Amino acid sequence: MELKIFFDIVDEQVYETIQDHHSIYNQIRVHTDKFPDWKNADIAIIGLTEYRGNIYTQGIERAPDEIRKKLYRLKKGLGSYRIVDLGNIRSGIKIDDSYLRIKEVCEALLQYNVIPLLIGSTHDMDYGQYLAYEQFEKLISVVNVDAVLDLESESALGYNRHHTHRLMMHEPNYLFNFANLGYQTFLNDPETLNILERLHFENYRIGQVKDKIDEIEPVIRQADMMSIDITAIRMSDAPGNSNATPFGLTGEEACQIAWYAGNNNKLSSLGIYEYNPEHDFKGATASVIATMIWYFIEGFYNRKPDLDFQGDEYAKYIVTMKNNPQRIVFYKHKFTEKWWMEVPFPIEKSKYARVSVIPCSYSDYEISTKGELPTRWITTHAKLI
Repeated sequence: MELKIFFDIVDEQVYETIQDHHSIYNQIRVHTDKFPDWKNADIAIIGLTEYRGNIYTQGIERAPDEIRKKLYRLKKGLGSYRIVDLGNIRSGIKIDDSYLRIKEVCEALLQYNVIPLLIGSTHDMDYGQYLAYEQFEKLISVVNVDAVLDLESESALGYNRHHTHRLMMHEPNYLFNFANLGYQTFLNDPETLNILERLHFENYRIGQVKDKIDEIEPVIRQADMMSIDITAIRMSDAPGNSNATPFGLTGEEACQIAWYAGNNNKLSSLGIYEYNPEHDFKGATASVIATMIWYFIEGFYNRKPDLDFQGDEYAKYIVTMKNNPQRIVFYKHKFTEKWWMEVPFPIEKSKYARVSVIPCSYSDYEISTKGELPTRWITTHAKLI
């Protein structure tokens, strides 16, 4: 596919004053006069300027370039960067056309194992991000970071307020697990929370995430796709959002989540949405997002290859239970100290085999040694039977 037809070049004003050889701009290939060779890249940055998903539209189309102005000036981290910036996708005639353009671009990148990193626009653009996985004909897990669940069937407030509903209702359904991180109870209808519970999906309040952020790492490690709405970040750290609130993640916590995402061998796309420069203060939000991207890249270049759980790199723990299941098997990587556990699944449901060993934490192991089933085991098993 000739991806160039979908993109505009990166505006020269974004990078014209950058002189530092160690800056990210001078370590990646940017779409300026020539479209970069993307097929051998690890990560492809994609700007989104579509604004019709939000009723508060003024300024949204400037988001990708404002983020680039901060990102390009950061110092290169570890690893030999193979990163391209493809520029900004041209919006479609209709908003559904924009979703399809994102789908087509992400499809092509995923076929070459290139991670699409989408920046800008409104959160409903993650629908196009999700559609790109349909080609693989296998179940995927999605992690969403947002203060609001956006599960309304329709909304006068904009497409970005019911995109999660559309994602979950899409046919064919290839969504195995959906986990939302950082929701704020007072912004969500109780019935919406009940819907996720009935579907055996995961939902973590902002307090749970902040209290033990390391417990969120296994949730992220299960994800194929992640989308982040910066509404989840508190206003003092990220004011550049029309729905910003005084509560939420700190910038540091958002960067930690981005690092976990980059370090996840399974994760193959990331979108960071809802930044509006019109509401920003001295580029503070753009700086937070740029730093999140830096940590995502750093996590990526610190990935360790997946190994056989039977290898010497893993310790195996078997916990005997009083009832069914009679035992739970855990694995711990001796170097990274990451944990996994086995969840049995019906043999005839072979397409679920890829999730029969799921990421977990040490606390799941501790809970099982007390004779209790970890919640993570219960919710996964409920989706398999």
